[in-house]
Amino acid sequence: MRHPSFLLVPLLAPLLLTGCVNDTASYQIEGNDHALTVRVVQDYFWSKEGTVKLTAARMPDCMRQMDLGELPLSGLEIELFASGPNLYTLRAGEETWQVETQGCTQREAPEANAVTGQALGAFHLDANGKLVFEAAEAGPEGDTGSSTQAPS
Repeated sequence: MRHPSFLLVPLLAPLLLTGCVNDTASYQIEGNDHALTVRVVQDYFWSKEGTVKLTAARMPDCMRQMDLGELPLSGLEIELFASGPNLYTLRAGEETWQVETQGCTQREAPEANAVTGQALGAFHLDANGKLVFEAAEAGPEGDTGSSTQAPS
């Protein structure tokens, strides 16, 4: 006969996942077919870091997911820069990544203090813990693209 506490384990398991971040936000470059999407996943509510992945898409030609590693969730901010035609740089603190969307490939990124290009905005967690993309204010070059948030 099983001990009654074994019956509580399946009921308590979902509580271990509550409060976890599992969200995406996108920067649309040219409509729905050309976009950069960041996904942040916090596996356990006690984790202070989340796994970050980037999906570059320019449909129908290419779509690729890239692992950006683990980043602290507290104060998470991933800046996005347009660094040339179809070339984008992301920066989070001292970490940088560069992706080109012509073939959806990851390139060697510059050092964090050497990032150049037009600031497009930043991915960050809002007050409710949802990942959002906040566009930079439009400068003299005009439109900075658009953003969308996908339901988690």
